[in-house]
Amino acid sequence: MKSITAIIFSVAIVLAAIVLGNAVINRNKHQGTINVTGLGESNFTSDLIVWEGNFSRNSSDIQSAYANLEKDRKAVTEYLVSKGIPASQLVFNAVTTNPQYRQNYSDDGRYLGQTFTGYQLNQSLQIESKEVEKVEKISREITELLNQGIAFYSQQPRYYYTELESLKLEMIAKATEDARIRAEKIAENSGSELDDLISANMGVFQITGQNSGEDYSWGGAFNTNSKNKTASITMKLVFEVD
Repeated sequence: MKSITAIIFSVAIVLAAIVLGNAVINRNKHQGTINVTGLGESNFTSDLIVWEGNFSRNSSDIQSAYANLEKDRKAVTEYLVSKGIPASQLVFNAVTTNPQYRQNYSDDGRYLGQTFTGYQLNQSLQIESKEVEKVEKISREITELLNQGIAFYSQQPRYYYTELESLKLEMIAKATEDARIRAEKIAENSGSELDDLISANMGVFQITGQNSGEDYSWGGAFNTNSKNKTASITMKLVFEVD
């Protein structure tokens, strides 16, 4: 009986030694995480332009105003086609009609009501084209229509990029690689080894004008005023380290 007890006691001592030994090993093993943020950035040039403008006519007679506006529409079309814009790219919106009134006041400043003076008819057009430089040049020269008696008001062109989805994927890859390089450097400097990736979170995609000094937006900046732009995105990665 005593021998059996001695054997059990000996086994218990060995098991306890094994458990305590593992505890010391696990306690001394360095484990933790590294949190890094990588940046992906690229400059690009817009390959699509959207340009809008409008013209109007005033008359006390609505039929006369519409007839003059129709003449202006034909003249605008001929001008743009002569500049190399296909007629199929000219999108004219519906004519809007606005009654015009004159406000009347007495000599002592009392309001006396209003008098109908006629109608103002407006029409706008939009051009969407991949010939960015051509449309950009026309938007600056459109004032030539003033010589034909057409009051054409040009808006600032808007610039877009048709390969945006591919660009986003490229930026994500760049940001991820940048974050990994940063994490590896941190691990190396701390005497650790980079282990598994725990999580990855993508930041907001930002598009700003090149060298514009624009601020980033929490919801993501999307510049349409500049032809030359900069795209950027961040990736936040968390790695285990040994």
